[in-house]
Amino acid sequence: MADRKEPMTADAARGDQLMSLFDHIGELRKRLIVVIVVLLIGMIVGLVCADPVYNFLINQEPVKGMQLHAFSLWDAIGMYMKFAFVIALIIVLPVAAYQIWSFVKPALRVQEQRSTLLFVPFVLFMFLVGLAFSYLVVFPMAFNFTTKVARHLNLIETYGIYQYFSFMFNIILPISLLFELPIAIMFLTKLRILNPKRLRKMRRLAYFILIIVGVVVTPPDFISDSLVAVPLILLYELSVLLSSVVYRKQLKADQAWEAEYGQ
Repeated sequence: MADRKEPMTADAARGDQLMSLFDHIGELRKRLIVVIVVLLIGMIVGLVCADPVYNFLINQEPVKGMQLHAFSLWDAIGMYMKFAFVIALIIVLPVAAYQIWSFVKPALRVQEQRSTLLFVPFVLFMFLVGLAFSYLVVFPMAFNFTTKVARHLNLIETYGIYQYFSFMFNIILPISLLFELPIAIMFLTKLRILNPKRLRKMRRLAYFILIIVGVVVTPPDFISDSLVAVPLILLYELSVLLSSVVYRKQLKADQAWEAEYGQ
């Protein structure tokens, strides 16, 4: 009589689960190493490109013709590092998005793998759109408001190079990253972590958080706050709409699968 296959013991099953967990941790570690390496390469590229970017920006309004000072020996180095980080972020974002996709790819169906891969280039696109909006719209408003207050108090405007660019990057980076919201929500919907119903239930909390962000990064007046908060709220509603599109396609695909294989 052929030997029967022994049933898997609890210890063996636990060992398989641990192996699977360690495999996932090892895979995640590889993805993180790739992202860190690309970030470091991006920092090097950023340091090389810092000069032309800096020369371009200081010839644009509102800083054109303004004298910028160094109040510390580290100010110039700090300025270079900020530019290098932003340039590196532009380079590393699509790579990080691809690594996240590669990590979750085995858990997706073939059709879902192809559709989610299309999100990767849009990560860079949305970040650049957010960068343009925050630099061309939000930052000038914030700068003009602060200079008006200084002049109203008869203060002599003496700006440091590090302080100026820190002020600029502290405004444009959070807003630029928030422009990734539609892509992130669509991706999480594809993974079945989020759905439109849950997003609608979270609407009040999301509005509150986005309004707080708008108030924090803009001058304390209603018009400026609205010019930032309203586009962010519209981004959230766009995210809910896109999530609904993805969710309906998932339901249709599930119904088709059940009709074909459920019987």
